[in-house]
Amino acid sequence: MRCAVLDDDKAQTELVAKLLAEAGYQCEVFHQGRTLVNRLRQDTFDLLVIDWNMPGMSGIEVLETVRQGQHSTLPVLMITSRADDEDVVTGLSAGADDYIVKPLNPAIFLARVDAALRRAQLNRPQRSSASFGVYTFDVPTETATVNGASVKLTAKEMALAMMLFENMSRPLSRSYLLESIWGQNPDAETRTLDAHVSRIRAKLNLRAENGYRVLPVYSYGYRLEPTNALAPAQDGADLESALAS
Repeated sequence: MRCAVLDDDKAQTELVAKLLAEAGYQCEVFHQGRTLVNRLRQDTFDLLVIDWNMPGMSGIEVLETVRQGQHSTLPVLMITSRADDEDVVTGLSAGADDYIVKPLNPAIFLARVDAALRRAQLNRPQRSSASFGVYTFDVPTETATVNGASVKLTAKEMALAMMLFENMSRPLSRSYLLESIWGQNPDAETRTLDAHVSRIRAKLNLRAENGYRVLPVYSYGYRLEPTNALAPAQDGADLESALAS
């Protein structure tokens, strides 16, 4: 899980990042709202933790910008010293998934992080098998079934396919996919990713008639899109809350 933390108070940012890191999350810190907004145009995060009172671009303005773009359903927690009921209403109305008043209680904060990710269905455990329309995946055997026909995948191809299907319609950046599947530095060569996308597109016959297709997102990465009403969003509606573009 990748989290972005926005706060101009460096001590607060370090505390939040430390708590998240100790809970197993990867964190990147930002001290200016515009910097975070620009980064979101290039990369994928699973959670934003933002302060309200920021110089230049406020946390509310950042939140409103996020909700209008391709990360419109990205979980966002607002942490702020503004405790008036009117402020809480404003923050939640602007699109915050939760509103936490400083000072931070570590245990409650982490519980709310978990709840936000659970609602967005981003912290579910890795599944050993899953079905999406005409596709069935058996992760341990690295085998997919497409319209009843068995298709053998490599471990990386299976991981990439599951990542795309479990994040239906959500744009995923190149660096996010590389880190999640290959553990590579975001600046690493991405031709490996492009080759794997091409292979699973061909092997799984990801075409409109089968209900799904992989689309490049210009200067960003890839996303998997359902192409007709016959393609359910996911097995058992597990991905109904997946991030939309």
